[in-house]
Amino acid sequence: MALAFDEFGRPFIIIKEQEQKTRLRGLDAQKANISSGKAVARILRTSLGPKGMDKMLQSPDGDVTITNDGATILEQMDVDNQIAKLMVELSRSQDYEIGDGTTGVVVMAGALLEQAEKLLECGIHPIRVAEGYEMASRIAVEHLERIANKFEFGVNEFEPLIQTCMTTLSSKIVNRCKRSMAEIAVKAVLAVADLERKDVNLDLIKVEGKVGGKLEDTELIYGIVVDKDMSHPQMPKQIQDANIAILTCPFEPPKPKTKHKVDIDTVEKFQTLRLQEQKYFDDMVQKCKDVGATLVICQWGFDDEANHLLMHRNLPAVRWVGGVELELIAIATGGRIVPRFQELTPEKLGRAGLVREKSFGTTKDRMIYIEHCANSRAVTIFIRGGNKMMIEETKRSIHDALCVARNLIRNNSIVYGGGSAEISCSIAVEAAADKHPGYAIRAFADALDSIPMALAENSGLQPIETLSAVKSQQIKENNPWCGIDCNDVGTNDMREQNVFETLIGKQQQILLATQVVKMILKIDDVISPSEY
Repeated sequence: MALAFDEFGRPFIIIKEQEQKTRLRGLDAQKANISSGKAVARILRTSLGPKGMDKMLQSPDGDVTITNDGATILEQMDVDNQIAKLMVELSRSQDYEIGDGTTGVVVMAGALLEQAEKLLECGIHPIRVAEGYEMASRIAVEHLERIANKFEFGVNEFEPLIQTCMTTLSSKIVNRCKRSMAEIAVKAVLAVADLERKDVNLDLIKVEGKVGGKLEDTELIYGIVVDKDMSHPQMPKQIQDANIAILTCPFEPPKPKTKHKVDIDTVEKFQTLRLQEQKYFDDMVQKCKDVGATLVICQWGFDDEANHLLMHRNLPAVRWVGGVELELIAIATGGRIVPRFQELTPEKLGRAGLVREKSFGTTKDRMIYIEHCANSRAVTIFIRGGNKMMIEETKRSIHDALCVARNLIRNNSIVYGGGSAEISCSIAVEAAADKHPGYAIRAFADALDSIPMALAENSGLQPIETLSAVKSQQIKENNPWCGIDCNDVGTNDMREQNVFETLIGKQQQILLATQVVKMILKIDDVISPSEY
């Protein structure tokens, strides 16, 4: 920074290297911002809907991800432009809040930006456009409330939940087993849901994957699956009515905190040391036996001597179990995590009806299943698949389905999918544009049409023809459930096709997209640092 003085002696700062900074102002800045936002939306547009394409992303260290989940695609893309980063944030916030609709929200924002560009070229002030969008988004969100339907479901009557999860899964790789996947997701959510408080803690649902088998082998386990095996091959592989001691202390003699040295100069001293060590191990194993434990799960490892002793004393053990898994095991079995052997009491033991070790295929892969627990509020979804990428994508799909089921438990209103809600909102916003004159409100209605257009395009239909046919049908029959027939079923009625989406997810999409577009439109000066 350089300091200079004007003719009155007042200091002012001259910014260093001003000539090396690039600067865009006014309409140029807005157009540059809009084009980078549109570029991101264009990437995701082809992966919208049940017939959407997948994207293959390669990370710098050679890992390959194949997915059509909007949030994952944008997360993995190395985006440099600041406006494109805003779009990435947009899809991430939709993912955190709702869990589904991450592609749709970016496509929607891209369409709004496209319409805004036309208006700016006509000479309309960006603030007027932003205000018009804000008003139109309010009209659309209120209209969604009006066309929404409420679902009634109970612990045993959950077909509506399954249908909504199937809609989410139909646009994923796993759509050939969407029925079984949706059932697994709904049962998992209902197992951990607190229906009185209308709340679901998704942390209690653990999603594990193992390469091998086929997608249809995916199962829901009312308990915990740990990717470990028994510490000794001769320990029993199955334990009925297990009392589980969950330890975070290692099976070894205590070590002094200070530096120490033991001088052993005779054989007798060495013998004494060995006997002392053995006594320590003996006491530890005895303590576990005394409180009635029939299985020990330890966070740390133990050496061969301890392992041998445990085997001889008929006390099966599992070692090197991670902290998160220990907590889930403690929640599921109703046990307490014990940090010291002295604190072990019978009340702190967890209880499980069955603990078994299961091996997979011809490999030495083994996992431990802890089932029929005292408290079944922790469940595991165990995914099988042909390769690692398939399992990762299935995990993402299951996560979306779990989030949808959770949202329905929180708020049981649904709107119909297939672009029908967007078309209906578009008609409502257009009708409102006659009352509130303004080009921006009409532009918002046109932008809403871009989602059904993209759905039709991705399904191989004529986009404009299909959209106008469905729109005229909605207006003629006053039926907000007509959407794009992506799966070629032969009917446009989304109620018959059972294509549902959550109301809060749709509202969030419109609100978030409008907020980001308003933010982008308000930027009229872009100062970039110099390139080195």
